[in-house]
Amino acid sequence: MRNLGIVALGAAAALTLAGCATTGGDAASEEGAEIRVWLVGTDTPDAARELLVETFEEEHPGSTLVIEEQSWDGLVDRLTTSLSGSDSPDVVEVGNTQAPAFTSAGAFMDLTDHYDELGGDDLLPGFVEVGSYDEKFYAAPLYSGSSLVFYKKDAFAASGIEVPTSLDQYVDQAIQLANDNPGKSGVWWPGQNWYAALPYIWEAGGEVAVPDGEEWDAQLSSAESIEGLEMVQKVMTEASRAPKDANESNPQVGFCDGTSLQLAAPAWVKWSILAPEDAETPGCPDQEENLGVYALPGADGDAAQVFAGGSNIGISANTKHPELALDALKIILSDEFQTIYGENGLVPAKLSLGDTVGTDEVAQAISAAAGNAKLTPASPKWADVEAAGILQDLFVNIAQGGDVAQLAEEADQQIEDILNG
Repeated sequence: MRNLGIVALGAAAALTLAGCATTGGDAASEEGAEIRVWLVGTDTPDAARELLVETFEEEHPGSTLVIEEQSWDGLVDRLTTSLSGSDSPDVVEVGNTQAPAFTSAGAFMDLTDHYDELGGDDLLPGFVEVGSYDEKFYAAPLYSGSSLVFYKKDAFAASGIEVPTSLDQYVDQAIQLANDNPGKSGVWWPGQNWYAALPYIWEAGGEVAVPDGEEWDAQLSSAESIEGLEMVQKVMTEASRAPKDANESNPQVGFCDGTSLQLAAPAWVKWSILAPEDAETPGCPDQEENLGVYALPGADGDAAQVFAGGSNIGISANTKHPELALDALKIILSDEFQTIYGENGLVPAKLSLGDTVGTDEVAQAISAAAGNAKLTPASPKWADVEAAGILQDLFVNIAQGGDVAQLAEEADQQIEDILNG
């Protein structure tokens, strides 16, 4: 059903895209229009949102810009429905792993002619790659952020441990922390958090799936991947007290109430931890001095290969106001807007703004992690794998003590059925 939805979306969007290309649009003639921007989750700071709205409306008197916040859960299905309809949002954020599904389906307006004015070769190259299809540019980078490890300094001191220098040491210390502190997580790891498992697979020499001619070969059941998955199971069952079937939402909660002594999470989680106590999702700013951070170490002592999280952003092929939507996108990719991301622990969309993340401990860890960051398989159908929950189910079962080899075989078959279907 999801595959059919994407195909239908592609057909409808391609027709609209052709219409946009021939009719164009004059921003001045669109006065009084409302531009709808879908941003996902709470990662985009309020200051950036306010800048977008205020700048756009100053530049286009009589027009308005409305930000509609979406949740990550079920996003692919909502986008598939919304982008193919007559009431499509104008500018939309998608996860970088989801972008190929929509670029290949024709869901986004072709931005190739605007590549240079949106940032050109200054844009994050890996995100440009997943935002492009058939040598055309459809979805620009929005921000990036590699996973880091946050820890409680006092817990490390009490257990007599220091920042680990290898993945094996990291695992052993996480288990030690859990043993030294009954009922607490040496590293908080809810079962559905498959992103956190990828470094173990990659560091063992495994892969999720690789191209094999015209098809994809899923490799979670390879000997190398199994080695990584068995280490994952060890951490999940011996070091983590997180619910085995939960997702990675609000990881700061356990850190703030003291039940999580470490957590592997995107860099921007620092700001969730340090959020005011009266915020909608409270943090624990009083723990700032006790908050340590480092890049997850790899098998050989260098920074581990971690998942490069983040988002792309594009314009709906069905937008009724392509020129205004493009102006909104230019603001989003402006140095001023992107600097706000950097100042809040996110890697901006432009290489030239990399130093805006600062020089503190978190910035140094971000830099170390970003150097080895990787993406998921670059298949247009990868979003369908995510939407089907295959990896979430796999790691829930692993966390519950299931047979790793058998579970990996089953997941490989499910992944290949989708990617090669």
